[in-house]
Amino acid sequence: MFRTNTCGELRKKDIGKKVKLSGWVQSFRDHGGVIFIDLRDRYGLTQVVFDPKHDKKSHDMAETFRREYVISAEGVVRFRGEGLVNPKLDTGEIELIADSVTILSKADTPPFEIDDRIDVSEEMRLKYRFLDLRRKKLQDNIIFRSHVIKFIRDWMFGTGFTEIETPILTVSSPEGARDFLVPSRLHPGKFYALPQAPQQYKQLLMVAGFDKYFQIAPCMRDEDARADRSPGEFYQLDTETSFLTQEEFFQLMEPLFVELTKKFTDKKILKTPFPRIPYKEAMLRYGVDKPDLRFGLEITDLSETVKGCNFEVFSKVIKDKGVVRAINAKGAANFTRKDIEELTEIAKSNGAGGLAYITLKDKEIKSPIAKFLGDDFTKKIIKQMKAVDGDIIFFGAGKEKPVCRVLGNIRLELGKRLKLIDESLLAWLWIVDFPMYEFNEELDKVDFCHNPFSMPQGGMDDLVKKNPLDILAYQYDIVCNGTELSSGAVRNNSPEIMYKAFEIAGYGHDVVDKKFGHMIKAFKFGAPPHCGFAPGIERIVMILRGEPNIREVTAFPKNKNAEELMVGSPSEVDDKQLKELHIKLNFLKTEKKEEKPVLAKIKKLLDDANVSYKEMHHEAVFTSSESAKIRGTELKQGAKALIFKGDDNYFMAIISAAKKADSKKLKKITSAKNLSLASPEEVKKLTGLDIGSIPPFGELFGLQSYLDKSLSENEFIAFNAGSHTDSIIIKYGDYKKAVKPKIEDFSEN
Repeated sequence: MFRTNTCGELRKKDIGKKVKLSGWVQSFRDHGGVIFIDLRDRYGLTQVVFDPKHDKKSHDMAETFRREYVISAEGVVRFRGEGLVNPKLDTGEIELIADSVTILSKADTPPFEIDDRIDVSEEMRLKYRFLDLRRKKLQDNIIFRSHVIKFIRDWMFGTGFTEIETPILTVSSPEGARDFLVPSRLHPGKFYALPQAPQQYKQLLMVAGFDKYFQIAPCMRDEDARADRSPGEFYQLDTETSFLTQEEFFQLMEPLFVELTKKFTDKKILKTPFPRIPYKEAMLRYGVDKPDLRFGLEITDLSETVKGCNFEVFSKVIKDKGVVRAINAKGAANFTRKDIEELTEIAKSNGAGGLAYITLKDKEIKSPIAKFLGDDFTKKIIKQMKAVDGDIIFFGAGKEKPVCRVLGNIRLELGKRLKLIDESLLAWLWIVDFPMYEFNEELDKVDFCHNPFSMPQGGMDDLVKKNPLDILAYQYDIVCNGTELSSGAVRNNSPEIMYKAFEIAGYGHDVVDKKFGHMIKAFKFGAPPHCGFAPGIERIVMILRGEPNIREVTAFPKNKNAEELMVGSPSEVDDKQLKELHIKLNFLKTEKKEEKPVLAKIKKLLDDANVSYKEMHHEAVFTSSESAKIRGTELKQGAKALIFKGDDNYFMAIISAAKKADSKKLKKITSAKNLSLASPEEVKKLTGLDIGSIPPFGELFGLQSYLDKSLSENEFIAFNAGSHTDSIIIKYGDYKKAVKPKIEDFSEN
């Protein structure tokens, strides 16, 4: 027997008992010849005493102990003594006086102390995750996660759901992220895909007649990391039901989140039933479709109020059918200049040119824009915003989506700075009535806004009669404290409606049949109305546990580059394995060899400038939106290199991928009488590269570089590095330091 009790179990009532404990040596102290160690297992700590007067053999062995040795100690539980009790430990009243001890396993000196109070780099923690997992806080998180999953399973069974496992090796399907592919040995040239979600299988289970399905499902997506998203893989409570309306589904599932809150937290729920907020209303009031309702600071639309004002920024926006919106930051008038500058930087990083404001302080109106607005418009704004002395009104102006993004982020920052967020609350809610379609400006076409398999509200009738941009979908998200846990939808179970929905987005019957023929076939044999969702397990645990990072609730997470440093994945495989799978890597070597010269020149230029950058190799991308998606960046962060011919000279214009170059401005900047975009043949002759692969380094090709100042709004920029499969991501300031281009304003307003 290695132990009679755990290291967190013994109390004052156990004094006098003979026990045996096993665990790791947490700490070692020699007090005048008497050795004290803290013995640790996952249940807690117990102090063990080795006194040479009591048992010299045990004491002599204890002198050889080092941190993280695994030992087993046997002895009698005794009271620590008056004034020696440790109130911070559950076992703080007692200690074990050792009669005998055995070393079960020796340990090398660990690269960091197993102590929650010691700050360790994430790289080191992930490389030695088996040691990191010995830390109490992380162990508690993983055990907490286990309890949450058990509770969810029990609740789902108790509510009549059936747990059904679905395949891990499946078919590649457009699910919103890139697939992980698995080559087939038995079918050369064909690939399985790891499931991004069991979406199609669970819908087919509804067709099969299982009306309440669930699964704690692994989901594999090749996407970039975020604080609330693990690259590579995660788990979700995958759920689907038949014969329920959207509202009936909400009523069925809400109690799970209510009971999870009561069971695992001491926090209060803001409101039950959970609020149902339409998407359009959420974007207007909060600037995001995952609002944090623990505080107010709602956004107000001032578009009608400022119509006709003399402030050109506002008047031009209204003329161009944009919006002017604002937030009243109550009590913020004492913000310092630094506060305002930091808020302005947040606005700029989200696409704004700046951050206009009106301050009401000491019964005065202080604002850089008040004199342009005039007294009447300023008073109207203050009245509509219900602003009083001590407040600041912050404005956003432009196209609706960018304004939402800017003010949504400003609102969250104000909530933190003004300490308005009530940490004692969990604000659960549903976002409903998402648009079915949106206009894709880059592709110049109507496209699906979210899930293409959602049932359109109004069915076939609305698809035929309505403007596609006015059609809503039976799609919904469940949100808590500003975090989206899951999207869900009432599914489109009608082949005719599905064909029409895809047709509106520009996809013919043949495309639908090729990608989803098995779904269409199944639905033709009688598909019940069905709906579901799939909240992320890690995100649920993060919210209940109050953890800000997903890696703190995952046993073996990958780092930001999707690497598991502990085991070294992803890794190369040997030639024998590749041969069995009929895979050759020669094309990769050839491709790299062809692309190497330009990429090498770029890296040397950046290295010589002593700046940091991230090098990426990926599948070929040919549009700015594809590039942004595969890099995990925003469109506006893309640095697009264009080559122009002005009179008899060529030059490079570097501009945000979200912007267009204004030829009139470029003519003025370069003093050119005639200006034209270089043809593909001219570009190839000048650079040796194809259009779209040109890096923003004019000096590499003997060209003068002009950099549009709009790119300065980004902390990081990204660009193709001489090919369609190589990219560089770098801080804007570091790029500017290395390249030293001429900075001008030549983008269209």
